[in-house]
Amino acid sequence: MSPTATLSRRPAQIFSFPQTEATYVLGLADAEDREEIFRLRHEIYARELGQHAVNHAGALRDALDTVNIYLTARCGPEIAGFVSITPPRAPSFSVDKYFARSSLPFAFDDRLYEVRLLTVLQPHRGRELATLLMYAAYRWVEAHGGTRIVGIGRREVMDLYRRVGLEPVGLSTQSGAVTYDLVLGTITGLRQRTMEFSPLLARLEARTAWRLPFPFRQPASCFHGGAFFSAIGEQFDTLERRHDIINADVLDAWFPPAPGVTDTLQAHLPWLLRTSPPTDCAGLIETLAAARGVAPENILPGAGSSDLIFRVFRHWLTADSRVLILDPTYGEYSHVLEKVIGCTVDRLPLDRAKGYAVNLAKLEAALALDYDLVALVNPNSPTGRQVPREKLEAVLRTAPWHTRVWIDETYVEYAGPGQSLEKFAAASENVIVAKSMSKVYALSGARAAYLCAGPHQLEALRAITPPWVIGLPAQVAAVRALQDPAYYAARYRETAALRESLARELRTLGWDVLPGIANFLLCHLPVNSPDADTLVRLARAEGLFLRDAVRMGARLGPRSIRIAVKDAATNDRMLEVLRTLCPPGSRA
Repeated sequence: MSPTATLSRRPAQIFSFPQTEATYVLGLADAEDREEIFRLRHEIYARELGQHAVNHAGALRDALDTVNIYLTARCGPEIAGFVSITPPRAPSFSVDKYFARSSLPFAFDDRLYEVRLLTVLQPHRGRELATLLMYAAYRWVEAHGGTRIVGIGRREVMDLYRRVGLEPVGLSTQSGAVTYDLVLGTITGLRQRTMEFSPLLARLEARTAWRLPFPFRQPASCFHGGAFFSAIGEQFDTLERRHDIINADVLDAWFPPAPGVTDTLQAHLPWLLRTSPPTDCAGLIETLAAARGVAPENILPGAGSSDLIFRVFRHWLTADSRVLILDPTYGEYSHVLEKVIGCTVDRLPLDRAKGYAVNLAKLEAALALDYDLVALVNPNSPTGRQVPREKLEAVLRTAPWHTRVWIDETYVEYAGPGQSLEKFAAASENVIVAKSMSKVYALSGARAAYLCAGPHQLEALRAITPPWVIGLPAQVAAVRALQDPAYYAARYRETAALRESLARELRTLGWDVLPGIANFLLCHLPVNSPDADTLVRLARAEGLFLRDAVRMGARLGPRSIRIAVKDAATNDRMLEVLRTLCPPGSRA
């Protein structure tokens, strides 16, 4: 950071916007840019500030220029500002010229980066460009695995550094007439601080052409259940702890896979683990096609539904695309569409007063609005509500042929036989059915899924489907599961009975329990009970993991819980914990 006299001498105005806002192109300096930067450094730090002697070459370089990188912000053809980053592999940092490392209150390791030479040229001083450059440097360090940033900054503009999370450590140095303070910040602290001025970042992002090999903002991962693994041990050394916890925050099947699945895996596991699977999942595709009554060319395999969502949506859609989803619904869709791709996403609201049922008239009207994609989860999660196949098919026939309609049927087998739209999709111009084998076949750990659609929808996707996309044990497990439909039909009937029994008991606590048809229940907590976030934390201490549903839609509110259906004994254990934490009271 070092000599920042090039910043505005009015630090209070750093975060204000001028009347005429510039548009910047922010990127990594190439060899030609670096030569221009060396000349600019000479003009500013030698001629303007007098911190270096003027030289005949008219350029300033130092030893760090052989290892550091520069980020530049251009306004039109000219460099408007730049900042330098020194990586941990450098033989030294700029701060070494002023301080002995042994005297500093922090360690120098492979996660510490130095940011220096934050420079803004006239006429861009006094604008937000300094903030943009600092943020870009922070993102560079974060994206390269750094955890801390060190630098020196001019004391009179220390407000800027503090605002972005860099704090003085109590040491200073003098260079000419300028006083510099040594500053340090953690990436965690910097990330938290940037959240405080996110409106500014949003406006800067809108007027910045970002040309770095990572996004302007670090993409947040989609929030899922699965916190229970923290209690088991994420390095799998204490798997026996699974007997002590209840993982009702995920929707894994309560029953084991079909006997043929486990028998085959146990008999051949060493060979299955060391052997490459069929490259294109041909045997699995043929088995799926036969089981679903479609042709093999109607099937595209994937390593779980998330693999298909991420792979396919990024191939079909761009930031200019318009998409419709339900609200509430499975959170992966809004995450991929809005945070990964950047689509414009509209939501079809589902009302609690109407049991979160999909209004088919409103859906039909929405389908006429020329969306690029409409994504429907049926049965929906977290509500567990289903639109019967015949009614949904009638509505889908009204959709424009160029609007793709994606139907996620992860839980459809729980709705009963004959409810899947796979045959309809196989003969359709624009309907695609996504099927996970995780929840209804007890194969969540195997990661096997597929799409069923007209061959014309899948041709281009085959070109971006990796070979061996599903592992051999998973392919074998999926084939064996499909060969025993009677076993699973019996488990689905048991699941319905377990779900209804659990719902009755939860209602005795005053909970408002939605009558879903899958292997989970959406519940609204009573006003005199803990809210969802509090209940999740309290239950976790008792070994019960629940899902706070608030993030799954804008209409659920802070008292919504999604709870998985388990076997009868485990359901009784859950109810015992919940009766202690939420004694019976008034209605939700």
